[in-house]
Amino acid sequence: MDPRFRDTFGPELSIGKAVEIMTASFAQAGCSTPGLDARLLLADIAGVERIEFIVAPERPVGADWQRLTEATERRLAGEPVARLIGSWEFWSLPFALDASTLVPRPETETVVEAVLAAIDRSSGRDASLRILDLGTGCGAILVALLSELPNAFGIGVDRELGAARLAQANAERNRVAKRAAFIAGDWATAIVGNFDVVVSNPPYVATGAIATLDPEVRCHDPPLALDGGPDGLCAHRSIIADLPRLLAREGTAAFEVGAGQAEAVVVLVEGANLRPAIWRDLAGRDRVVLGLPSARQDTPNKPCDEMRREKDLA
Repeated sequence: MDPRFRDTFGPELSIGKAVEIMTASFAQAGCSTPGLDARLLLADIAGVERIEFIVAPERPVGADWQRLTEATERRLAGEPVARLIGSWEFWSLPFALDASTLVPRPETETVVEAVLAAIDRSSGRDASLRILDLGTGCGAILVALLSELPNAFGIGVDRELGAARLAQANAERNRVAKRAAFIAGDWATAIVGNFDVVVSNPPYVATGAIATLDPEVRCHDPPLALDGGPDGLCAHRSIIADLPRLLAREGTAAFEVGAGQAEAVVVLVEGANLRPAIWRDLAGRDRVVLGLPSARQDTPNKPCDEMRREKDLA
């Protein structure tokens, strides 16, 4: 056991004191959300309810103290909380994770937001839409979309069979499994269109840049889910080249992109005879490139904060 916790962690340790110790230790180690990390670990390991941190801080940790100590030490060593608890929230929905899947990022919710905005301007959310999610991972994007589109059906594809099985379990957990199917495959090679929506958060880190990533990402996310080839756009090229045979005539495509990649993906989308639109995430970064039917002129190329204002005023 780490000497920092040998004399303080034990079955009689209160959850209030545990939060205090863990938060201080995580902050000293440079964790960006030390208090949240502490509460999430206590909730998962010791079964502490959110309200108990407020109304019952004297409750003892009990028999789970050794597991809590181990998790605290692993967090201090740089292991992400999502990996420690094996789950994470996306679009306010819970998703189980394993070593074959990325931890879903908050900025990826911009993909969901952009697709829903495009649907709102075309068929509407009650339409019977067909969705294809390439590189589905834990199923976060597809499950989130199905949760908002009650009559849609989706197929998620991942090269890892384990990820496809996990995504299916997450669809069941979030009550959309009857409208979802998940398969293992190489992008869309085994898929036949026509889909109303094709969406993907593919690997987009340039191979040479992987060594520069934050250790929590570099050391704990699956390399195949990060490495996008020499310029980070190998997967985008492969998927976009297939769009003419995958998309329905009035279909929409959406791709997450990394820093500095949006304009290059815009060119690829234009080459597929689609009209591009760029959406920015909450930090103001270009995050999503949409490919819209070329005849449609109702979804302008503008950042998502402007689109939000339009929706708020509607």
